[in-house]
Amino acid sequence: TVPYRAIPEDWPRAYGMDVGWNRTAAVWGARDPGSGVIYLYSEHYQGQGEPASHAQAILGRGPWIPGVIDPACLGSSQIDGRTLMQLYSKLGLHLSPAENAVEAGITEVWNLVVSGRLKVMESLPNWLREFRKYHRDDKGSGKIVKRDDHLMDATRYLVISGRTLMRAKPQPRPPQQLYV
Repeated sequence: TVPYRAIPEDWPRAYGMDVGWNRTAAVWGARDPGSGVIYLYSEHYQGQGEPASHAQAILGRGPWIPGVIDPACLGSSQIDGRTLMQLYSKLGLHLSPAENAVEAGITEVWNLVVSGRLKVMESLPNWLREFRKYHRDDKGSGKIVKRDDHLMDATRYLVISGRTLMRAKPQPRPPQQLYV
C-alpha cells in the first residue's frame, strides 16, 4: 500500500466494475505515464442499490473515465429484457464488457503487485479487507473461494481489460477566435 495522494489530471484512468444486488463494487486505477505504475486510488462499494445510485457515485469520480464491467451484465433481465449494460449506458456510464479470464487475471494482477507495478492507496478500506481474505480453497482443488471478492473481481477486470482503455482527462479547448 501507499499513502493517499491526489492523482495528477494528466494521468490516464479507468475503472473496473463488478455488479450484483448484494454488492456492486468499482475500483479506479490511474497509470503514472513516467513509470507505468498503476495506482488504485478510489473505490465504490455498496449493497442493495439501484443502478441509478451506483451510476451517480461512479460519475462523481469523473464522467469521462471509461470503465469495464463484469461480462455477466450482458445477460437480459428477466423483468424487461434489458441488460444491465444498457441500463448503465443510459445512465451515462462509458462501459465495455471485461474479459472474464479468472486464472489469467489473478496471475496478471499478482504479477503487477509483486513487481511493484500495481500499488493500492491506503484510502481503500474495502479493497484492503477483501484482499486480506482472498484465498484458494484448502480442499486440494486450489480454486478461488468466491465470497466477498467484488473489488478483487473489479480489479481483475481493470487489469485485464481496462488498462488499454485508460485515458487522461480531456482538456478544455481554448475558444476559437474569429478573424474578420
